Amino acid sequence: MRTFFPSDSCKESQLNAINPQSWLQVERGKLSKLSSSHTNSSSIESFIKVPEPPILPFFKPIDYVEVLAQIHEEMESCSPQERSTLYLLQFQIFRGLGETKLMRRSLRSAWQRAGTVHEKLVFGAWLRYEKQGEELIADLLATCNKCAQEFGPVDVSQLQVEVNGCSKETVVMNGDKSLKNVNFKIGDEIIVCDRQKIASLSAPFHAMLNGYFTESSSQDIDLSENNISPLGMRTIGEFSITGSLSEVHPDLLLEILVFSNKFCCERLKDACDRKLASLVCTKDDAVEFMEYAIEQNSPVLAASCLQVFLHELPDCLNDERVVEIFSHADRQQRSIMVGQASFSLYCLLSEVAMNLDPRSDKTVCFLEQLIESAETDREKLLAFHQLGCVRLLRKEYDEAEGLFEKAVSLGHVYSIAGLARLGYIKGHKLCSYEKLSSVISSVNPLGWMYQERSLYCEGDKRSEDLEKATELDPTLTYPYMYRAASLMMKQNVQAALAEINRVLGFKLALECMELRFCLYLAIEDYKAAIRDVQAILTLSPDYRMFEGRVAASHLRTLVREHVGSWTTADCWMQLYDRWSSVDDIGSLSVIYQMLESGGAKGVLYFRQSLLLLRLNCPDAAMRSLELARRHASSEHERLVYEGWILYDTGHCEEGLRKAEESIKISRSFEAFFLKAYALADSSLDSSCSSTVISLLENALKCPSDNLRKGQALNNLGSVLVDCGKLDSAADCYINALKIRHTRAHQGLARVHFLKNDKATAYVEMTNLIEKAKNNASAYEKRSEYCDRDLTKADLEMVTRIDPLRVYPYRYRAAVLMDSRKEKEAIAELSRAIAFKADLHLLHLRAAFHEHVGDVLAALRDCRAALSVDPNHQEMLELRSRVNSHEP
Repeated sequence: MRTFFPSDSCKESQLNAINPQSWLQVERGKLSKLSSSHTNSSSIESFIKVPEPPILPFFKPIDYVEVLAQIHEEMESCSPQERSTLYLLQFQIFRGLGETKLMRRSLRSAWQRAGTVHEKLVFGAWLRYEKQGEELIADLLATCNKCAQEFGPVDVSQLQVEVNGCSKETVVMNGDKSLKNVNFKIGDEIIVCDRQKIASLSAPFHAMLNGYFTESSSQDIDLSENNISPLGMRTIGEFSITGSLSEVHPDLLLEILVFSNKFCCERLKDACDRKLASLVCTKDDAVEFMEYAIEQNSPVLAASCLQVFLHELPDCLNDERVVEIFSHADRQQRSIMVGQASFSLYCLLSEVAMNLDPRSDKTVCFLEQLIESAETDREKLLAFHQLGCVRLLRKEYDEAEGLFEKAVSLGHVYSIAGLARLGYIKGHKLCSYEKLSSVISSVNPLGWMYQERSLYCEGDKRSEDLEKATELDPTLTYPYMYRAASLMMKQNVQAALAEINRVLGFKLALECMELRFCLYLAIEDYKAAIRDVQAILTLSPDYRMFEGRVAASHLRTLVREHVGSWTTADCWMQLYDRWSSVDDIGSLSVIYQMLESGGAKGVLYFRQSLLLLRLNCPDAAMRSLELARRHASSEHERLVYEGWILYDTGHCEEGLRKAEESIKISRSFEAFFLKAYALADSSLDSSCSSTVISLLENALKCPSDNLRKGQALNNLGSVLVDCGKLDSAADCYINALKIRHTRAHQGLARVHFLKNDKATAYVEMTNLIEKAKNNASAYEKRSEYCDRDLTKADLEMVTRIDPLRVYPYRYRAAVLMDSRKEKEAIAELSRAIAFKADLHLLHLRAAFHEHVGDVLAALRDCRAALSVDPNHQEMLELRSRVNSHEP
């Protein structure tokens, strides 16, 4: 869900809205104190407010590994028509885990393996919606003569419709065999038609003209009362002979469509259906024609209209006519509109509506349609839970309770959190606490359970629950935020900052950045505050603080008045310092300030994108790259940024081509660097190493600043190490360090290690740890250069700094397995798997299960791992081996 889904109870209990000017004066140097002393806790509380965690509208099974394995097993034996729906459920699980890349991959798989035109339409639209703003990629691929398929329209004429037309070989049962033609009278006009050709259009016409009706022996038949015009009947006569419709006006086609339905002319109706479908171009066309499509049961026309609506998501949901069509369709109408893909369609529409406004009536309508479309228990529990979340937001508590209860009855334990929250709102705090306690005692507990229970207790009990929540799931941000705010209330400033920094060290959550911004304001550290708000605005330019009441840009303006100005030279020096100390958030802030003061914006946006990628913010990085392209000062610079855009979206070959085009125009550092980077990544041929070395050497001969030259030297050193040229590599790393490219310590350590000097390698990594602000990866790398005890200590530090890094869990598990502590080894992996769907963790646990003879558990982990990466060769081999042992 892209938008923040706020909890209802926190809205009810929130403090009075703040007026930023009341605590921050614009006049330079003057600040209104939070109180007579900024350490007054009640004054701090007035703006350091941590909202309660929302009940998320996601599918969150107790054991997601088990459910992924079940879905994977079902995929192996299901029909092609069922496969896309299973991928959709897989997508929902990954969404509940926050695994964005895996979500998109599941959606893409659903689209690629769609068994029907309707599924292709829905999942193609969903992919396009998820990739809003990425239309530029399709345009860039077009310049390389390549098509981004998911952005293209679907040929709805491929929709197979069963046509039960009357045989062309008609048998005259009782009619006058001498009558070759029939004259249809419409008003004052006579339309002459071939009698048997008309009879072949449908069973009713065959019975009328060749059966026991009076008309069978009549030359003239009056059709004036059948709502068909003379021109329409002439067109029908021509169709009966040629089997096709020539250029016909849409209004006439609609008239013929209604007539063909009345007289059961299936071939004629299908031809009208397809002809009308080809004429739908605009949303207004689609609105008008969809009504006819549903009334006349015309699935091809309906699919064409649906495609137009979905192509214009999310904007089309601002049109009440479109919302009306989707909201009030009954089962039969849904079948005409979207075939068997009704659940998938309303999953998409509900998602879009919730992102627009989760409290809106249209969101409720779409979710009600989702419930009606659901067939399996998994589909139903998802639909009930999502509508329960929306009803909770709308303060429709009784309805929400009923929906959450239905979801729980179908096995969705997470919906108990919704029931507990409702109980709390209604004043039954103890009952809510007991609900969660019952869940915790009856299943393998997860972090969210303790987090939710913490809301219904106080003091030490709350602290203990929040600590347990963090232990089980360190990705939950609420416990860190609550602890930081509580420490601030106790006037323990440094401990509060340390606590919020714990989570920001591995998860750049905007709500955590906002809280830290508030903490800095409370202690009047405006330099730190401006750094955080500028980083927030880089990540989300429209971000609003204090539960959406104040624009972050406005707060930035106010705080800016209390921070000294920097010249351009100051900015570059600050950027150099922060970049060298691997302070990525600080670097983002400096670049934000430089962009505001002018300068080479293309270059600055490009640097911004590099930092955002390092911070694992790919969407923001892509936005910055597109801005870099827009502000490029020359064609060759623009081509480089286009190359990076293509490379970063998986189009390596096309990225290389852009680099080559840029070099033809001008030999620049960035063009050579891009070409070297893309070539090194795309070619498995070791002979290309010499080409990469040459390209990087050419890059270093071109003008650039030390920040980028340090990166090039570091990359060159890495390639030289791979080629076995250790002395040359060491020279590169030393030269990089001379211009303060701090990360070069890691490359130099590798050289020392390969020269069998592990002690010096350890010292080198220690230097990096001491210099780098973000140093979890440095600790992890240093662990390779020391004995087992020090390795264990370093990897414990890695987990403390960044619990999302999986290597430490794998290492500790392997050590335990070597010590024949199989249960402890499996438990160590399970600890991380509970909050991170990682292929390597699942692979290792599957191997451990196989080793101890637990074939079913091994097979479960294999299937779940193949849900994460279906083409992983080692995983496929392990599954094959485990399958051979299955009883």
